[in-house]
Amino acid sequence: MCGISGYYSFHKSISSTNIMEMNQAIRHRGPDDEGFWLYDLVRAVSFSGNDSTQKIKKQFPVLQDETSQIALGFRRLSIIDLSEKGHQPMLSENEQIIITFNGEIYNFKKLRKELESLGYTFQSTSDTEVILAAYEEWGTATFEKLDGMFAICIVDLISQKLILARDRVGMKPLFYHQSEEGLVWASEIKALLKNEFVKPEINWNGVYTNFLFQTTLSPQTCFQQIFSLEPASFMTVDLKSKNIIKEKFWTLPFPATKNISEEEAVRIIDELISESISEQLYADVPVAVMMSGGIDSTLIASKAKFFNTDINTYTISYPFSEEEVKNASIAANYFGVSHEVKEVSDEEALEQLKENIQHFEEPYSSIEVLINAAKYAHDKNFKVVLSGNGADELFAGYSHTLKLNKWLLMRNFNFLGPLIFTKDKFSQRVKNYFSKDDVFDFFRQNQVSMMPLEVKTLIKQDIYRTIHSDLSQYHLSETKSYSGYFEYDMKYSLSSHHVFRDDLSAMKYSVEFRYPYLSNSLIDYVSALPENIRFNGNQNKPLLRKTAEKYLPESVLNMPKKGFSFPVNYFIKNEKKVRDFIVENLERLKKRNFFNASVIDEWWNHQEHEYDWVKIWQLVTFELWYQKYFEK
Repeated sequence: MCGISGYYSFHKSISSTNIMEMNQAIRHRGPDDEGFWLYDLVRAVSFSGNDSTQKIKKQFPVLQDETSQIALGFRRLSIIDLSEKGHQPMLSENEQIIITFNGEIYNFKKLRKELESLGYTFQSTSDTEVILAAYEEWGTATFEKLDGMFAICIVDLISQKLILARDRVGMKPLFYHQSEEGLVWASEIKALLKNEFVKPEINWNGVYTNFLFQTTLSPQTCFQQIFSLEPASFMTVDLKSKNIIKEKFWTLPFPATKNISEEEAVRIIDELISESISEQLYADVPVAVMMSGGIDSTLIASKAKFFNTDINTYTISYPFSEEEVKNASIAANYFGVSHEVKEVSDEEALEQLKENIQHFEEPYSSIEVLINAAKYAHDKNFKVVLSGNGADELFAGYSHTLKLNKWLLMRNFNFLGPLIFTKDKFSQRVKNYFSKDDVFDFFRQNQVSMMPLEVKTLIKQDIYRTIHSDLSQYHLSETKSYSGYFEYDMKYSLSSHHVFRDDLSAMKYSVEFRYPYLSNSLIDYVSALPENIRFNGNQNKPLLRKTAEKYLPESVLNMPKKGFSFPVNYFIKNEKKVRDFIVENLERLKKRNFFNASVIDEWWNHQEHEYDWVKIWQLVTFELWYQKYFEK
């Protein structure tokens, strides 16, 4: 788990201050070590940095003012092989292949044995060296073999190629900026903005999807010419021709037609979850399990005890989370594991509110509780935390999923939508409901964000006219069933939203979140199960519940689904300083001439619906995002 950065200047050598400043911008991702590699198309040199360990500084000169056309930067958070042998950028034995890698590969020991049988030898116990050898042996076919989370850059001087790759479901972020001057990439956008080729400009198409989905749909971001490398894909740059090719190395399996009993499916899922947990517990630093009190994380804790009897668990307590905290404590006592509760007070939640919001590089509709969870883990010296994230998407966990069958029936009456002429809020909601022709629309409606008509009235006309409001480019297979919905959940709810925010939250405090429910084998198996086994339309997570029955107490199994997030509406209603904070930022936003001030005032002064506060918070976080990344 680390941070990577780099650039390839197509036409000229540029100053190394670019890579040094890019690397410094993501120092939080890896405070344990840093390194650089520069190449001017003739000569390649490795450098240490100001934050490198003393041994690395003795091995490589500290980077000062150099020039090059290609530069790689690296920040290290030491998890596996804590020695300097895990230092990056890492070079092959002949120094012709260079890698920077952010993430963890859980099957690296198996791959290492396979490579050793082919004659490879290893100097370290790191997974990075295994990826490097695997690439030497299998080339880009390596990515399909990796089980874990990764963002990788490889410079291959033999074939004169530069390669960027990202894991199957995008657990590790990788952003890039592409222009006539060159290609720039990094683990976070804030690093890209330190490069001389990158000038921040608003991408209104990205903002549009952000307002509709609570997240910007990949590959777009809210910045012009900055993209997210899509999950399960790699980009190859020819160093001679500058041609760039993007390819997928994996696609989500479709359900099989063969029959299988629920009992058999539960048995195999049970085994696959255990296998994933055992692999993800491996680290050379302390590991903990974060328990929210629900089924997902509690099942992980119960199984982790089998592989590590000294496993630690903890729960974050915040307003209205009493039932979850109680259930987490009951479960921890039931398993006999060490457990602590970290209570986050109102004051603590609001203490670094502006800084935390701006850390996320795009507008958002919540106060992220995972930042507090990461800070607590950091304070307790837990560098690795196992999370239940991914289970909701993989096992049909969201309550709105249960509305799918009703919607599939109701969409037959969509012809009624144009017949609604009244303009009141209820009529607009009904009209919006009857506008959902595709599974994509159904997915969008359930993200509890702004509606398309609301965005259209909000954004000034001259800006709105530049937006591509037709989002058909984001449509997937559009199978009119749970399988079609599942694709959107995995790509846009999980990859574009949850794991992206998880990573930024955790790495703000140099902590690694791991996801046992997102192993290759578990995703492949569950995705290929017949639909009637995975989704019954009556109960969320039916298969995972069956799997958990023999492990969890009744109170956890029967607890209704609830999101793991701070109650923003509670703060808006009960904290004057939050309301003042909102008004202050809305007033600044109205002066920018992006949005219609009258619409902002209407939304703020007439909050009637249960989730009307979401739109307000999206506007506040837009203003804070703009302040951070566009104002000098």
